[in-house]
Amino acid sequence: MSYSFSGPDGNGPEFVDPVFDSAGNMYGSTYEGGANYSGNVFQLTHSNGQWTGTSIHDFNGSDGYLPYSSVTPDAQGNVYGTTWMGGPNNGGTVYRLTHSGSGWTYSMLYAFQSSSPDPYFPVGGLVFDQAGDLYGTTQSGGTGGGGTVFELSPSGGGWNFSVLYSFTGQNGPLNTLAMDAAGNLYGATYADGAFGHGTVFKLTNNNGSWSYTDLHDFTNGSDGGNPIGSVSLDASGNLYGTASQGGIGQCSGGCGVVWEITP
Repeated sequence: MSYSFSGPDGNGPEFVDPVFDSAGNMYGSTYEGGANYSGNVFQLTHSNGQWTGTSIHDFNGSDGYLPYSSVTPDAQGNVYGTTWMGGPNNGGTVYRLTHSGSGWTYSMLYAFQSSSPDPYFPVGGLVFDQAGDLYGTTQSGGTGGGGTVFELSPSGGGWNFSVLYSFTGQNGPLNTLAMDAAGNLYGATYADGAFGHGTVFKLTNNNGSWSYTDLHDFTNGSDGGNPIGSVSLDASGNLYGTASQGGIGQCSGGCGVVWEITP
């Protein structure tokens, strides 16, 4: 065991892969830790063979609530992330923590609404493109009611929000998007698609215009169903991921699968 949370420094990291800064410090989030038990962002520093944990932001509901995903660092050492709920509209938030001296300053970059046709409830984290734009997903909302893929672009000291695609169904993406070298986006939905058991999708970037491709509709049979985790890309452009249900195992509802999609 490298580190054990105690509550004020964190409690319940969910869909979180720890990330590192250039100094080797580790960052992540927990969904109900921190001083207010509303979730927090933590930093782990390594010294003399041991890790020391610090909560660098404690959410209080008005600034966000229940962060489920990993945080994303930029080149300046700031970290970005989402909260599933909370914020002024209780639909979740996108936030930035700026490192200044020995402390951290919180900024809310965007507050989601809490009903369609607006997007809401971001579960997954964020990815940057080379221009500094942020991309993420929401579980719910959008014009189709089944979640969205969104973009936040820095502009004049603020951020412009736009929806790139709206899904239909019950539950959209629960994961962080993957981006290839050309700037195309890949992800999976939990319960959208032709059979209601999720999809794997691609959004192709054509000079700022985005086109959607459905790469696979899960049937909850031998191909699996209801993917929760993120999509991974290899050097040849093959896609890999997991589905939480289906397959040929003897578990109730199926034991899940690891899948591959080749171009």
